[in-house]
Amino acid sequence: MEAKASVSLIRIAPRKVRLVLDLIRGKELNEAVGILKNLNRGASSVVLKVVNSAAANAEHNFNMDKSKLYVKEIYANEGPTLKRMQPHAKGQGFSIFKRTSSIICILGEKE
Repeated sequence: MEAKASVSLIRIAPRKVRLVLDLIRGKELNEAVGILKNLNRGASSVVLKVVNSAAANAEHNFNMDKSKLYVKEIYANEGPTLKRMQPHAKGQGFSIFKRTSSIICILGEKE
């Protein structure tokens, strides 16, 4: 049995989110929440919301025991990129890519 939660179109680059996700993958729920609360990264607050949402889904929808949950899978995929131009000398323009990401969290229950 597993519970899932996801969020999309987050205005943080996926490679920055993956640094946070690698720290909590495979950890128990309480340990993962503790890591995310004390982590000094911009993506940690968004990832914490997704993990808490998946935990609430597991408890409410599937009647899973919250003390037995662990982070089975968590990953970030690249979303649509916002393309902007930065004016530069001699009428040129530099491209700016504002990347977005979607985060998917799957919690499992240990026997």
